[in-house]
Amino acid sequence: MKLRLLLIALVLALNGCVNFGSNGDSPAVVYYVLDDGGSAATPGPAADGQGAAPAAGADDSAHVPTLLVRNTTAGGFYDSDQLVFSRSPGTRGQYQFARWAERPGGRFAELLRTRLDRLGRYRIAPPGGIVRGDLLLDTRLVEFYHDAVQPPGKVRLVVRAELVDLRQHRLVGRRVFEQQVPVTTYDAAGAARASNEAVGRLLDDLGGWLATLK
Repeated sequence: MKLRLLLIALVLALNGCVNFGSNGDSPAVVYYVLDDGGSAATPGPAADGQGAAPAAGADDSAHVPTLLVRNTTAGGFYDSDQLVFSRSPGTRGQYQFARWAERPGGRFAELLRTRLDRLGRYRIAPPGGIVRGDLLLDTRLVEFYHDAVQPPGKVRLVVRAELVDLRQHRLVGRRVFEQQVPVTTYDAAGAARASNEAVGRLLDDLGGWLATLK
């Protein structure tokens, strides 16, 4: 019986009816890197021009607070390496042959730390380990997809941010940021390019918002 099943499987495989691995006729999966496509950051007034913190013993008025930036969380559907799209309101799908090189939530947190470090308003604590900070920034990826209801569509990015004062145990501020960037080509590559621009614009807004908080 086992021999008979094996012979049947072999015949089907030779006729192309069964796929025992990747299909040579299928397009290769393309991996896109999510990046900061925003404006160049400039050092804040608390920095020394190179993004470095003041030297030990400097006047307290020049104190640069230590900011802990948590890894960005995301809902279950967005917590993956899939590029997400929507062709009709209230629906979501995933590109079959396109992936993010890293999950957007984790990558967004990396880009956020880099951007804030360049601004120089905070001393950014490295991720991981135990570091005592002055402030905590918590972000959540609420929406991140290619809205293709009207082709070629647009990328919609929504992030919720909260800043907490760890010393005084109080919420300093909370805000929801949204960016919508037109997609120039109706494909995954166009969605990836627009995604980078949306991330950069949102980081611009988030950095500006933090500068207004005391």
